[in-house]
Formats: sequence, C-alpha cells, structure tokens
Amino acid sequence: MLLDIPGLPPIRASDMPGSITDGTAEWYEYFLNTATHMAKSNGIIVNTFDLLETKAVKAISDGLCVPDGPNPPIFCIGPLISSSNQDEDEHECLKWLNSQPSRSVVFLCFGSMGLFSAKQLEEMVVGLENSGQRFLWVVRNPPPNNEEEPNLDELLPEGFLERTKDRGFVVKQWAPQVAVLSHDSVGGFVTHCGWNSVLEASSVGMPMVAWPLYAEQRLNRVFLVDEMTVVLGLKEMEDGFVSAEELEKRVRELFESKDGREVRESVLGFRDEAMIAQKEGGSSHVVLAKFAQLLGQT
Repeated sequence: MLLDIPGLPPIRASDMPGSITDGTAEWYEYFLNTATHMAKSNGIIVNTFDLLETKAVKAISDGLCVPDGPNPPIFCIGPLISSSNQDEDEHECLKWLNSQPSRSVVFLCFGSMGLFSAKQLEEMVVGLENSGQRFLWVVRNPPPNNEEEPNLDELLPEGFLERTKDRGFVVKQWAPQVAVLSHDSVGGFVTHCGWNSVLEASSVGMPMVAWPLYAEQRLNRVFLVDEMTVVLGLKEMEDGFVSAEELEKRVRELFESKDGREVRESVLGFRDEAMIAQKEGGSSHVVLAKFAQLLGQT
C-alpha cells in the first residue's frame, strides 16, 4: 500500500516506522498524541534547512498536513552537526586514512544502535572483499554481547583481515564519524540513514549507500533516493537481510557507475546549499535570529 503524505514522494506502508502502523502498540498512542499537540504548538524547530526539504516544509507551512486546523510556523535552523574534538583527531583510523588516495575509501558505519547478526557480518565480509574497494568499517558484536569490545579474529572469517590489510581498516565499536566523513580519502558512506548521519554526510558532499535498520530510517531512505537523489538504495530481503552480492554491487556502483556519479553531483549541490544556509544572511541564520527575537518578546 502506498501512502500519500503531503510534501513527500509516495511512501510504502512497509517503509513507515512499525510503531506508528500498529494501532495496538504503546508507541502508536505516543506518536498520535505527539502529532496532535505538535500541530497546536507555537512553532516547530527542525534540524534541516529550507532547500534540503523544500516540498515538506512548504506542505506544512501551507497547512496541507492539518487541513482546517492550526498551522504553527516552521523554524529550519540546520544543519546542526557536532564538531570533532582533539581526541577524535588522534584516532587510529584517521591516521590510516591519511595514507589512502583521495576519495578512494568507502566508510561503513551504522550508528550506536546498528547491530547485525553473525551471518550478516559474514555476508558483509564477502561483499567488501569482492568489491575490491578500499574500506573503513566500524564493527560491533552481534547481540546480546554488543556492548562488549569485539574480538575481530573470532568474529570475522579467518584470513579476512590479513587478505585485506593493504586496502581495509576495521574499527571496533566506534569511529569519529564527522572527522571521517570530512576526510579527503573518503569517497562514499554506507549508512543506516539516521538523520544526524544524513546531515553530516550531506554537509560535506558525501554520496551514500542506504541500508536502513530501524525507526524512521526506511522513510528517510525513500526521501533520500526519490527526492534528494543523494544515495543508492540497497535491496534487502523480506527479513532485512542483505546479500554479499548486493553490497558488492552497490559499493561498486557508488564509485564506478553513472548512477554513482549522479549521486555524487547531487550531494555536492546540497553541500553548497548547507554552507550558504548557515552563513550570515543565509536561510537558517535568518530563521534562528527570528526565533531568538520571538523568544525575547515572550
């Protein structure tokens, strides 16, 4: 079933967060209550900028989302992105990136809650190795031991680290994502489509491969593929599993195909717009000043 939501391309019901499609779930009531009261608020602050989500912002501003109801103003003040600190700059993966050619490395990172089964990790190993692409991969243990530091020799197939040591680097648990995405050697990003990650990548002109895992990430993927055209989408099986062949194909496409070049060109345009939005006189700068003025009047 396709859902018609003002300001968005057609959305499959299966791409909506599960918590808002199951009327019996506790989270369903929470989201319904939040949406109802959001429309009655004095304003909505959003971590985005006008030219990133033009149609969605216009749909809300024009009252299309709540016909014959209240229409609060939208304050787009983004992109708000965490800056890297000195300790992150010393991370071992950044030292490795310093030795790699420009725009040659694909970065795979799936957020603090992005977890995979041991079987899925094995498929990722095969896909990355067969792609022939340089890679930086953040790996976590499968649940329920995901909070423990992984033993890569035990977790990954025998010989993988040795065979790929000249073109790959595996990081345990965490990497300084903002610093990595800003590095000249990184040329692509396989991401779970969390909104912070999307903003961080878009703001530096980083083309993406979309691998959503939970929450609103499938919805984000639709927007990123069909509206923004800044990502290539992975095709997963019904249970969410992604084959080695699919990962290999998408990574190769990102760096070698016409579709990959088009994604790269598109995201560079959004990078430029993000920079303009934050400068004095830019859309986000003006909106933030207006918001501050309104606060001073209350």
